[in-house]
Parts: sequence; C-alpha cells; structure tokens
Amino acid sequence: MPKIHVVKSKIINAPVSKVYDIVSDLRTWTAWSPWLIMEPDATVNMEDGGKFYSWDGERVGSGNLRVIREDKNKRVDFDLTFLKPWKSTAKTWMTVSEKDGGTELSWFMDSSLPFFMFFMKKMMIAFIGMDYERGLNLLKDYAEDGKVHSQIEFTGESEYAGGPYIGLKKTISMDEIADVMTADFTQLGQWAGENQDNAKDLICIYYKYDFVKGVVSYTAAITCHETPSDLLDGFISGMQQGGRIHSVTHTGPYHHLGNAWSTAHNMIRSKEIRPVKGQHPFELYENSPMDTDELDLRTRISFLVK
Repeated sequence: MPKIHVVKSKIINAPVSKVYDIVSDLRTWTAWSPWLIMEPDATVNMEDGGKFYSWDGERVGSGNLRVIREDKNKRVDFDLTFLKPWKSTAKTWMTVSEKDGGTELSWFMDSSLPFFMFFMKKMMIAFIGMDYERGLNLLKDYAEDGKVHSQIEFTGESEYAGGPYIGLKKTISMDEIADVMTADFTQLGQWAGENQDNAKDLICIYYKYDFVKGVVSYTAAITCHETPSDLLDGFISGMQQGGRIHSVTHTGPYHHLGNAWSTAHNMIRSKEIRPVKGQHPFELYENSPMDTDELDLRTRISFLVK
C-alpha cells in the first residue's frame, strides 16, 4: 500500500495552553476547519464532550475524527476515518511547543492509499499538505483573534462581459507568488492610474497549478475598453472570454484565498459547477488592497460555465 506522510507547521502568537485547548477540543474545529469552511451546511455530529465528531456532505464527503490520546500542552493524537468518497483510515496528531514567544503547532498525518491509486501518492501528499496549511492559517486567526478572517459567499451564476486585456504572464514557484503578484499588480495599478478612461477590472487568469512541483502559471491583467496601441515592456495583450460564469466570492486577506479555490474545485467534483472545457478560471478583484483593509478584500473565483 502506498504510504503517505504529511507534516505542516505554523507559529501562532498565543500561549501553548490556549492552542492546545483549541486543538484538543473538537467542538472548536467547526470554527476553523479547512474542510467545513467549504460546506457550512454539511451535517456535523459532536459527541463525547468534544472528543469525537462525524461529518457528512456533498463536497466534503463523510467520515469521523476521534481524540485517542492527550499529553497536556504537548501532543494530541487522533483516529481519522473517511467513509466517502472512498473508505480509508489515518493516524493524525498535533504537537505544540513554545517558540519565539508564541506556539509552534505542527500537524501530522500517516496514512496509505488503496494499491490501485499508487500513481496519486505525490498529488495526495500535496493536496493534504495544502489543506493542512489552510487549516493552520485559519486556526492562527482563531487562536489570536477569536475568529477566522476568511468568509466564503456562494455567489452562483451571473453574466460576465469579458473583453480585451493587458497583463503580465508568469510561471513561478508558489513560494514566490505573494511577492511576484504584488509587483505585477503594482505595475498594472500604475498603468490604470494613468489610463483611467480605458481601464476596467483587475483580474488574474490561472493556466496551471502544479501542486507536486509547486509551480503556477498565470497572467495578472487589467481588462480594457480597447487594447492600447502601445504596450509597456513585458506586457502582453489578450482577450478574456465573456459569458455565463459561476463564482465563489472570498472576503478576507489574500493568503486565505486557497479556501475559496478549494471550495470551487470541490463544487466542480460534486457537479455543482460545470466549467467549460478549455477556458481558464480567473480571480476578479472587487476592491483594491491600496485603499481597503485586508479583512475587507473581496475576490471572486470564477469559472465560465455551460
């Protein structure tokens, strides 16, 4: 059986005892779970004083989690059982330790795949790792501020005009994405400020995410009323397809956008979103980080649909 081992860590600016109490009481997990955020209407049953819960939903599948061992302010061990979309089990655990005046929280998983899914091992490790990273970011909010700063709105279908755009096309490491995209949109913002009569929407078109290699290809762009006759060095032009789109809207800092993307992809798997093949998904930014508090940033994840 192909073995899977995942570990992700996060520094949280809260005491060890507080972080430990959060992760060891499953009643708190509904507030920061990276899976339940994708399907708030999923059925959740909590038992045994917060030491066992089960879930069932269309996007998140079904399963249960049980606390099996606790070492106060050090480690919590869990038994994890998935029932849908396929049956499997895993041993997971979390450790807490004091670091840099706060708490280092590490989240581990040991599991295996059915033998016929051996070819998905690297991809599953990448996907689970991303889920853990999303969860740790949400838990950090919850431990530090008492609530998470990532809200998902199921916007649904609407018409999108599309149109010509200018942009900057890149293929980069996911580790670079925050800094590189900030620089890209700074350039685009400067162009928009100088060409206000022509500038429309800031968008980012995503061509490929290679989760295993950690590489992303995208174009950061601004749609225009008409394509400029002269492009700045490094800029490209293109046409963003218009039509019927299905959107999931995220409110909160950009580092939480993975919650909206994961939600949208789970909605595709559950056939709630039926994207047009060959058309690339895109982010549409409803407001600007230049004049908006990051907690109020609104981003639409959109797919052209049939």
